[in-house]
Formats: sequence, structure tokens, C-alpha cells
Amino acid sequence: MRSTLQVRLASSVLIAGASIAVYAAVMSASASAGVGHPASAHAAKVAPSVKRFDLSGYVIDTDYSLGRNSGNTFQQTYKASTVKGVPIKGPYVGTKFPTEDYVAMPIGNHELYVAWQDPKKHALVDVFVMNFSTGVVYDYAPGSAHPESSGTVTVVHRGSHALP
Repeated sequence: MRSTLQVRLASSVLIAGASIAVYAAVMSASASAGVGHPASAHAAKVAPSVKRFDLSGYVIDTDYSLGRNSGNTFQQTYKASTVKGVPIKGPYVGTKFPTEDYVAMPIGNHELYVAWQDPKKHALVDVFVMNFSTGVVYDYAPGSAHPESSGTVTVVHRGSHALP
């Protein structure tokens, strides 16, 4: 009888301690959320803001070895808000693609998330994750059952802003 009472008491103490620790952690995180932190922005009803990266001046080659674009290399030439993709090697050479709008966002050390949009409809045309440390590109081009491609990314010409 005595050991059951001790186990229950010890369990109660542990549960109470864990509850206090979780409460303290949540309150500390909320209190330390400074201006621009998602918790304080949500509470203050401030519009979200994501840091963007200006790729103007960059010329990037993406060479695909896997997926829908396998065997193709595309050269991407970036300006202030537009990008032009041109096939320079593989079965798509000679295909003319329109100039698209783009948004680039840093997502990690030397990594960018780049979304291309149709300038008239603002629909996604192509989405990339580019890791300049590893030289790997992942491409998701909507519009088919298997829209993914992967390969290498190479900077041919650097723009005025250093990669994040």
C-alpha cells in the first residue's frame, strides 16, 4: 500500500513539474518574441514579410540528370524582377520560353527558393530550390503527373548581391 502511494505521489510531482516547465517555456518564448517575430506579428496583426533576394545580374545554368527535364541544360538570366530561361543543351534546344516574373527567397545557408510566375496571370510556372554549396537544384514545374526534376546548378555570372 505504501509503495503505491509513493508511486502516485512521485508521478503527481513529475507531472506537475513537467506542466510548470512547459508553461514557463511557452511564456518565455512569447515574451522573448521581439518585433518581427511571428508570435508578436500575429498578436499585433502585422502583415507578414519574407526577406527576398535580388538575383538581378545573375546568369545560372541548371543541368538536369533526373526527372522530367533529364538531359536538358537551361540558362537562366535574371534581371530586377524578370527571368529568361533558354535551353542550351538537350532535347529542348530551340524551344522559346517567355520571359517570366520571379521571386527569390533565402531559405538556408547558400540556398534559395525561386518561384517563376506568369506576368499576366500570376500563376506559378516553375519553382526551384537551389543549393549553391552542394551545387544541387530541385525543380518543380507544375502541369504534369511527374513535374519534378533534379540536377546541378552553376553560377555562370554573379550579380551585384552576394548569395545568402
